[in-house]
Amino acid sequence: MCGIVGIVGEIEHKNDVIKMMNDEIIHRGPDDEGFFLDDSIALAMRRLSIIDIEHGKQPITSLDGRYTIVFNGEIYNYKILKEALLQQGYNFQTNSDTEVILALYQTEGEAMVSKLRGMFAFAIFDKEEKTIFLARDYFGIKPLYYVQLDTAIVAFGSEIKSLLKHPRYKKEINDEVVFNYLSFQYNPLEESFFKNIYSLAPGHSLRINTTDGSFVKKKYWSFEFAPVNNPYDEMKEDIKKTLKDSVTAHMIADVPVGCFLSGGIDSGIIAQFASDVVKEHSVATLSTFTIGFKETNEWEQARELSDTIHSDHQEIVLNWKDYFVALPTIAWHFDEPVADPSAISLYFLAREARKKVKVVVSGEGADELFGGYNIYLEPYARRKLQYIPRFVRHALYQIIVALNISTHFPKLRGIKYLERSLQTPEEWYIGNATIFTEKEMAKIWTGKKFQRTDLGAYYKKVANYSDSVKMQYIDINTWLKGDILAKADKMSMANSLEVRVPFLDKEVAAIAATLTDEMKWGENETKKILRASVREIIPESTRIRKKLGFPTPINLMLVEHIAEIKDVILNNVYIKNNCDIDYIKAILSDHQNTQERNARKIFALLMFSIWHEQYFTELPRLD
Repeated sequence: MCGIVGIVGEIEHKNDVIKMMNDEIIHRGPDDEGFFLDDSIALAMRRLSIIDIEHGKQPITSLDGRYTIVFNGEIYNYKILKEALLQQGYNFQTNSDTEVILALYQTEGEAMVSKLRGMFAFAIFDKEEKTIFLARDYFGIKPLYYVQLDTAIVAFGSEIKSLLKHPRYKKEINDEVVFNYLSFQYNPLEESFFKNIYSLAPGHSLRINTTDGSFVKKKYWSFEFAPVNNPYDEMKEDIKKTLKDSVTAHMIADVPVGCFLSGGIDSGIIAQFASDVVKEHSVATLSTFTIGFKETNEWEQARELSDTIHSDHQEIVLNWKDYFVALPTIAWHFDEPVADPSAISLYFLAREARKKVKVVVSGEGADELFGGYNIYLEPYARRKLQYIPRFVRHALYQIIVALNISTHFPKLRGIKYLERSLQTPEEWYIGNATIFTEKEMAKIWTGKKFQRTDLGAYYKKVANYSDSVKMQYIDINTWLKGDILAKADKMSMANSLEVRVPFLDKEVAAIAATLTDEMKWGENETKKILRASVREIIPESTRIRKKLGFPTPINLMLVEHIAEIKDVILNNVYIKNNCDIDYIKAILSDHQNTQERNARKIFALLMFSIWHEQYFTELPRLD
């Protein structure tokens, strides 16, 4: 695991620039650094030593001197791949997974990407052809950004902050991304908050000509549903077997591996299988970690499973003062604002876990692949409304709007059910988090006008599926990469900790793609077949527990720090130039009166304001 950076083409003081860019991501790899320079490129990496600690130094150049690689990630089937390459006569210099990628590329070219089982972002330079091949893993577990000026790519790397050091890049904020962020709570676009800096999409590759920076982008993989009516019991066993195999593969390391443990089924499954692996291979005990606030936590639920598997369990208590004070540091590490309150808790969880281990396994991805979010059940909940003629429902909703009932009674969830029963998912669902609606954006945004990102292309691909599957597909292609995986990578690597996600293994994804609706959802049950598959190995209370999300009651922080929060938001120069300050003041005032309605909106504005201060004002660099 590490961070990578690269410069394409010739620039003055290239040695100094690549060193400066690499220093920006020392947190991703404090154990070692490496450099490779050629006439048309410069490559560098920071290493967090996990596999082949003694000999796995990067960059690695092939024995014939033609190819050089820098790599961020882990390949879990590298030993199998290496054995096949040895039989073909390939001679290895190391025992690292990095060299296996290089050898596979030498023998199979770009097609080799589909053979990799793991998380990755890598760059391979071909000295003979003067090209660089970049690829990002299937779901986007590992990040990869690039700078494009006109039609040429001039730099790439694991984090945007490195790219800002390139002398040809002139920093400029991307108004369209800010506009979309206020709707989605993260950036849903490929172009970043910084104009001309892009994120390579998951399942994509780039081939760059290093002489002129021209490039070709290709999609080599995407998740697609292919449901089959296999016998239910057979599918249960396949899921359990595949998950156990995935966790076993994800435990490969030359250092101890721990586990994030909440009180839910996803981390419970991972922890159970991880504990089995540890017991099978050593006398050590699995270390597990959970975090929470005094006011709200999952300690008791997590402790129940910890007691079951006899893990070395640590409970981390977070307070609101530490949470608030850490926001500038976290905004800097994020590169782009993400208004997910649980991300800050994850930062502290990773910080404490790093004191004991270098690697943890975690449960991200289970909800997206197996249908775990409660919102996916809404089509089931709305079925009873379908017995009421649509014109009656429409008339009732018009009365509710005319009387402004939703404002006076914001907790009446039935109003939202009624409203959405009159719409298709395409009309209202943009993912698991909606901060400002389109109507609200028309009120708050005074800058250049933009249209909210159109998700129509995704909806078109699943047009013949149920509403629940449509929502699931949107989350897999937007929310998962933009929020869930972004915070997992950035908050863990900020603390030099590697997070592995066994649910987002390509073999697990393959079986999840075949599930029918009936296998995923019941009347009041999410992840139906996943829960059934682990009936005998997970405590019953954990197995049937409903999805709660990470309990982060930010309203308490807003109450405690409201004066400072107001000051940060209302005095931000970008917000003053592009937003209706009176409308924001009304949001703040309304929240103080009701103490709950606008917490997520305020948090989104706060995180943007803090991020903007970190990257667009002259402040000392945060470490």
